[in-house]
Amino acid sequence: MSSQSSRTDRIVLEGMRFYGFHGVNPEERVLGQEYLVDLTVAMDLGRAGKSDRLEDTISYAHIYRAVKSVMEGEPRNLLEAAAQGIADRILADFPVESVEVRVKKPHPPIRGSVIDYAAVEIFRHQGGRT
Repeated sequence: MSSQSSRTDRIVLEGMRFYGFHGVNPEERVLGQEYLVDLTVAMDLGRAGKSDRLEDTISYAHIYRAVKSVMEGEPRNLLEAAAQGIADRILADFPVESVEVRVKKPHPPIRGSVIDYAAVEIFRHQGGRT
């Protein structure tokens, strides 16, 4: 997950696991399943690097809780909608320049398939979609 410029400071949380009830199929809404989320936010970390103070950055715990509220909250039909919900929440709640979100659905229910996971990945920035 690094479509952003290498000159941009980033906070990265990978492999967040949540249990949700997203999907188009009725059984997905009833049984639920695990989802994996990777998230990268871009923001200037220079001040925090110099001050060594949490107040000058974003708490990883706060980011995690924001993602959790989306993934364990209202069910969505599409992974795209879940990813967009996360991006919207992060951009609204935190002083970040942009956010990159990857939502993975392990072993998607596709008859006759062997797939490790299906995923969507989106990139959003303040004031726009892409």
